Amino acid sequence: MTTTAVLASAEQFPIAARGRLRRLLRGPLDAPRWERPAWAGLLLGTALLYIWALADSGWANPYYSAAAQAGAESWKALFFGSSDAANAITVDKTPASLWLMGISARLFGVNAWSILLPQALCGVATVAVLYAAVRRWYGPAAGLLSGAIVALTPVAVLMFRFNNPDALLVLLLVVSAYCLVRALERASLVWLCAAGSAIGFAFLAKMLQALLIVPAFGLVYLLVAPATVRQRVWHVFAALGALVFSAGWYVAIVALWPTGSRPYIGGSQHNSIIELTLGYNGLGRLNGEETGSVGPSSWGDATGWYRLFDSEMGAQISWLLPGVVIVTLAGVWVTRHGGRTDLLRAGFLLWGGWLLSTAAVFSYMSGIIHAYYTVALAPAIGALAGIGATVLWRLRHELGAAVALSTAVAATTTWSGVLLRRNDWLPWLSGAVLIGGFAAAVFIVLVGRLPARFSPLVATIAIAAVLTAPFSYSMVTASSTHTGAIPSAGPSGGGGFGAVMPQRAGGGMGGLLGASTPSDALTTLLKRDSDSYDWAAAVVGSNNAAGYQLASGQPVIAIGGFNGTDAYPTLEQFQRYVSDGRIHYFIASSMGGMPGSSTSGSDVAEQINSWVSIHYTATTVDGTTIYELS
Repeated sequence: MTTTAVLASAEQFPIAARGRLRRLLRGPLDAPRWERPAWAGLLLGTALLYIWALADSGWANPYYSAAAQAGAESWKALFFGSSDAANAITVDKTPASLWLMGISARLFGVNAWSILLPQALCGVATVAVLYAAVRRWYGPAAGLLSGAIVALTPVAVLMFRFNNPDALLVLLLVVSAYCLVRALERASLVWLCAAGSAIGFAFLAKMLQALLIVPAFGLVYLLVAPATVRQRVWHVFAALGALVFSAGWYVAIVALWPTGSRPYIGGSQHNSIIELTLGYNGLGRLNGEETGSVGPSSWGDATGWYRLFDSEMGAQISWLLPGVVIVTLAGVWVTRHGGRTDLLRAGFLLWGGWLLSTAAVFSYMSGIIHAYYTVALAPAIGALAGIGATVLWRLRHELGAAVALSTAVAATTTWSGVLLRRNDWLPWLSGAVLIGGFAAAVFIVLVGRLPARFSPLVATIAIAAVLTAPFSYSMVTASSTHTGAIPSAGPSGGGGFGAVMPQRAGGGMGGLLGASTPSDALTTLLKRDSDSYDWAAAVVGSNNAAGYQLASGQPVIAIGGFNGTDAYPTLEQFQRYVSDGRIHYFIASSMGGMPGSSTSGSDVAEQINSWVSIHYTATTVDGTTIYELS
């Protein structure tokens, strides 16, 4: 029996664009009765996983929580993404994710739950949109499996319960993929421009990382869309225009805004959003030349494809990667006879292109990279796993498809066992996963020759074997608290690289990666006469400032921005702020480079620290050195 005949006779494999697939996936037009309850259960379960006990992590990343607090108090701070309500300096990212957090804080008050809620809702929406995108061409079973895989990916559970910008980034990229799916069905310019617009808005969440999928998406449309070459090229350029407009309106406003009436652009050395987006958070992340960075000088030494499987990233994202590679290659092979516009093959190209382009950049970029970035791979892995498994399962009567699916299950469970043992997590579980996986692998080869009643049992065993290990990691991630700048999924409770980063501020305060925790006496001091000043205090580094600001509820100016190396404020500006009575206190701190780091950027923090210590008298409050500037 041919591939076309097998798939054409498959039960419950509906598709909105059925005419575009040469009737390859034709089936009942009505959804099966089990689909709606299963879909509702998937979204409800995802919501519970992402929202339950959400506030246990407190401020999570205080750097962004402080900016959300500022946005809840000042519309100007919300628009620019300022670290404080007095609009001294912005965070070192474009502020789209802060807009969600700030609005939530305005609606529900400034607290941990209101700030983390938008990311959790982004996670639920990501699962829903991915389900819709996959189901459209491959049916409800593939859509549900894809959504469940993403929901249970450890790094996804981490980041959808955390307040870094990655949650909104991932949602918008999945929305773009859904729009591309719609565009490919009828060569729709409107849907393709919608895809470009979604990526453009994702740029405002995390800048150049949003663009990693653009080459793959563009090539898929040029190859697959049912239109002439001229129309396809025109459509792609129009979509690029939509992307540029969707991202560029904000960049243009900030670039043209008079510098004297807006906050300094954090993360840049010249108060430039262009420098921020294309330099520090752009090409600098690829080549390692990030002016103002205080990270290790040898980020690029560990580059290579193994990076996705190493001790930092492996347990975050790679659980299903071996099997995904196998089912994707097999899926491309079984659809090789389709025409240029064959949508069944297009799905493998679309999601495979996303996975390949993003994984390649993460593997070989020489600049700063953190394991949680890999959440951007989760939708592609989930989609390819769901699509590939469904297509091969429907072809299980063919030996080649059965062997490919069996090999994928065996490879995935073997790697899961390795990850469990590497991280010394539930030693008994690795054996159970291996036994279940290899049993499922054997039964998959045989199931096409067994009575039909055995098929659901074999499928259940295979899915359970593949998802049990990442599920266990996800559950412990959801039940753990995560704080700081570099969270990590898994039983370490936020360990990994971020946990061993040294805190680098004097006086028992915070540092580059952790917020300060002021005593009650110091918090009371910061609140004293605060209405008479623009800033209750000044301190080197944004995380130091965030801790004092969140505790006191008063604006605190972050000298030097996140790393303490931004050129703001200059010594002259700081002296003018002091003489004008705008800053009440200066809190002494030190943010030198960590061992093996290379520091660059401005030394204004050192200049200001020295000037204050010479001209003002130090006092100590609960072990913290503080200068009154009034």
